[in-house]
Amino acid sequence: MIKKEPGITDLPLHAEIIDLQTDIDVIEKDAALYEEKNFDKRMEVVDFLEFHVIDRLKELLQKTAQPTQLISLKYRAEKIKIELEEIDVILFEKLRAKIRTGEYTGQVFKNLIHEYTHFYSEDNAHQEEPGYDNLDLFINALFPSRAIPEQARDLEPEMVYYQKTPVRIVFELVEKAHFVKEAIFVDLGSGLGQAAILVNLLAGIKAKGVEFEPAFCDYARHCAEELNLSNVTFINADARKADYSEGTVFFMFTPFRGDMLQEVLAILRREALQRKIKVITYGPCTAQIALQTWLHFETPETDNIYKLAVFASL
Repeated sequence: MIKKEPGITDLPLHAEIIDLQTDIDVIEKDAALYEEKNFDKRMEVVDFLEFHVIDRLKELLQKTAQPTQLISLKYRAEKIKIELEEIDVILFEKLRAKIRTGEYTGQVFKNLIHEYTHFYSEDNAHQEEPGYDNLDLFINALFPSRAIPEQARDLEPEMVYYQKTPVRIVFELVEKAHFVKEAIFVDLGSGLGQAAILVNLLAGIKAKGVEFEPAFCDYARHCAEELNLSNVTFINADARKADYSEGTVFFMFTPFRGDMLQEVLAILRREALQRKIKVITYGPCTAQIALQTWLHFETPETDNIYKLAVFASL
């Protein structure tokens, strides 16, 4: 039992302090958190410390006249959080170094992801709605640490504001696309470059991104350069004016809609007259692309716009 500190006279408040101390004690004694491989568990604990322990202690400090005990608990909680975060800083520096040397590609990269996040591509079968999880946190940390740039260029009315493709969707894309080694992947509306970079690492094929916003395109280029990925390139261009002559697999997470989408689809249809192509979609654009007579579903048809759809040219 903790000795009651002068100034803390409210029993429920005192009981809450004891609960917080117990939480900190349990976390401090959990040696598994300090094992590099336990990324998932570490992320959950870091979030718990920040939002349920440290934030609550800050609130209690405002209510207590003599806060010595609370200050001590807050110091302990912040110290644990910093130690756990430092483990991941070192971990991701090491992983990025191995990506630069080409050690982490293809199945080796997939194994790495499973080792640290326990993610299987089959997990997507149980995912009915869009969302992000620890897999996204892992990939965000794996990419070079750079400040996310502000959008500098105004979007046209039919362009859609950039949103990252959930990482699990990119994994599913690689599984369902059945890439051949000569395939060239093109992400239309590539944003910060995550999908193109991941496809390159997972499938070992050449990947390109087409992005309207120059600041996003520069960010993506720097990420690819810092990871030494010579087969990943990004083009700052309007999707209606880009060169698609090399592409064989095109991905769209609904980067635009309406007439602009139809115009880009007409361009891809002309490319399909030269060679077989695939169009992979995620989000609301799937319904419109499903109406194209020159494409057919390779995956089961679905009304769920947040299910990945793979189309092939006839």
